[in-house]
Amino acid sequence: MTTTAVRPSSTGRDARTASRWLAAIVLPVGPAAIALLRYFLPYDTIDDSSTIVSKTMADQDRASLVLWLGFIAILTLVPAAFAVGRLTRRRAPWLTAVALFLLVPGYLSLGWLTGGDISLWAGPESGLDAGAVTRLYDTMHPTTDLAGVFFVVGHVLGTILLGIAMWRSRVVAKWAALAVIVSQPIHFVAAVIVPNHTVDLIGWGLQAAGFAAVGWAILRMRDNEWDPPAVP
Repeated sequence: MTTTAVRPSSTGRDARTASRWLAAIVLPVGPAAIALLRYFLPYDTIDDSSTIVSKTMADQDRASLVLWLGFIAILTLVPAAFAVGRLTRRRAPWLTAVALFLLVPGYLSLGWLTGGDISLWAGPESGLDAGAVTRLYDTMHPTTDLAGVFFVVGHVLGTILLGIAMWRSRVVAKWAALAVIVSQPIHFVAAVIVPNHTVDLIGWGLQAAGFAAVGWAILRMRDNEWDPPAVP
């Protein structure tokens, strides 16, 4: 019986180095974007609708910035989660699978939730008064509430589990895994229990730092460690 060594495809350039760099660059972007979003958010999460509308109408520039940051996060959070999972699944397969099962739907639900913030910006821009914007903000499809549950449960529990998978798989230093583990509990406290935008920035910032550490680990890997070569 003979075996044939698998070599990179001769039909095109090897893309593994580029994919490692892309993953490393993307990894901290989403959490960092949400960290800034939570810091610049013109209202508190627990505010009632009329307060949210009045605070947002008083600072439409911040409302616009929130939408840009949310857009960046939506594009980068899911690829970042898969990049971390790609490393942790080798030594923590089940933990990684459960973490991604929670995280991916949670992150995807964020796109649905931005509909409320879009209405907060678009209403005043179109000339609606505070009362009309409040009614518009309160009149959301029931799927918005469901998306909120998916996002909260998915990204809080999923991030904790992914951080534990980072710890167990030893793909990064323990400080980075611990930063990811504690990041979303800190965010939850700062967003829901004791509103504090600076602490919220720190919470999501810790996840960005932990993900950046994973990105550095990916850059230090050889191409064959990151991804098997293409089959010719």
